[in-house]
Amino acid sequence: MRSAVNDLLGAFDKLIMDPVHGGIPLYRHEIRIIDHPLFQRLRNICQNDILSLVFPGATHSRFLHSIGVMHVGGRMFRAMIDAYLRERQLSENVDLSLNQLDAIDYLTKVIRLGCLLHDSGHSSFSHQFTQARKIHELMARPRRFEDLWQQADYSRYYSQPPAELEHEHYSVRVAHEVLGAIGVEDAGLHAQDVLGIMETTEVRPSEAFCRHACTFWSFIAGEDAQSGALGNQSTPRLVMNLLSSIVSGEIDADRADYMLRDGFHSSVTIGGFNLDHLLSNLRFGWDVHTPWLGLAITHKGLGALEDFVYSRHQMYRKVYAHKTALGFDWLLREAINEVLDVPETFDWVDTCLSDMGHFAELTDSFFWEAFRRYARKQPKSYSRCIVDRVKLDHLDTREDLSQAEISRHSQYLAAELQLDRADVVTCSMRARFSNIQENFNGIKVLVRDPIHRRRHLKQITEVSAFFSKFSDGTITHFYRRPAKLRHD
Repeated sequence: MRSAVNDLLGAFDKLIMDPVHGGIPLYRHEIRIIDHPLFQRLRNICQNDILSLVFPGATHSRFLHSIGVMHVGGRMFRAMIDAYLRERQLSENVDLSLNQLDAIDYLTKVIRLGCLLHDSGHSSFSHQFTQARKIHELMARPRRFEDLWQQADYSRYYSQPPAELEHEHYSVRVAHEVLGAIGVEDAGLHAQDVLGIMETTEVRPSEAFCRHACTFWSFIAGEDAQSGALGNQSTPRLVMNLLSSIVSGEIDADRADYMLRDGFHSSVTIGGFNLDHLLSNLRFGWDVHTPWLGLAITHKGLGALEDFVYSRHQMYRKVYAHKTALGFDWLLREAINEVLDVPETFDWVDTCLSDMGHFAELTDSFFWEAFRRYARKQPKSYSRCIVDRVKLDHLDTREDLSQAEISRHSQYLAAELQLDRADVVTCSMRARFSNIQENFNGIKVLVRDPIHRRRHLKQITEVSAFFSKFSDGTITHFYRRPAKLRHD
């Protein structure tokens, strides 16, 4: 293995050209992961299910998104390290030891792999796949989890089988398979450390991770490393939680990439924010009293954070919850349910969901072909609507309705338009922003005391009133079922 110094200086093995981030450098072990069939399958899964039926440019894949998240995650961690070194060098000369360089290199590579594999378990049409009723029932089948982990030990990642499988569980299973196949230990890394920062897992980190975490934490926190309540905490666990927040948190590499990427490919400007400005103002934050270890942002960086949150809010409202897009999502889910009525299709999907040897075949292409076959036999079908891009007729849009209110409004529309109640279709999308409110603890603000010039942490809402404008919300669209599928 090459030295950590060479890797930190940018001795990469390959460069991928990305339309959003430009050149993305890759290590040799990352190239091997990307070349694995279970990762290559992501080329055939659209990032935004069938959003391209509304925004024609949005045909980008989970494949390039995952590589982009890896790039952003590595940049986030390195940016905080660089900022720390700059600030320390203003007051004293800082020389990094080889152990400290090795720790930074190890943690950076773990973050990059966690980000690279975080979405590797997505199946056809991404999130819409698991929201289809029959797929949901399939994934909830008893012993599905045990079948998925046949001939593999899941006890390092889960204390007990989850009650219900989500795509995150499949990402962990794919990551285990891929990291084992490429022999990630040859790169000086440990698979359980990568899976430990992915969602749903409970992992005991490796001895190497524990050693590097303690070195890193002592270097960053100095005298605070073992002070107050922090001294009673597991340092490796604190550091692992910090890395997890970069992979999946309120302000994480995943959201940073998908907002820029989705906005770019959808040809809208509302998903844009200044990533460089945001990263340059991120810091490591800790509180010896709480105890707390997480991300912090400088006071001057609040503008970049505000842009980040506002862009996400607008993308949900104007792109992801677009009235025509949600209508197509409803048709897609019904078409998936429809083709699963075909025994051969059902049996094959059932097999793929339990066998890593066949999981790579669950792509958008598989279902598009299933839709075409079904549509040829059944012209009056949801599959035909998807294949021919038959839109639902939009009737109305309301916000923050309860289920009872949605039902009453559907009945009202049906009565006024003289429709069968079953011909009024509803689709809802919920956007979660409450974590940015008073209870948000994922990121805090570093403010400087004007008298002593020392920095201390404050809750984000104590410093900026901007974030109080956001709350959880639900957008519900009401549609008329396509004429060929209406009830007589």
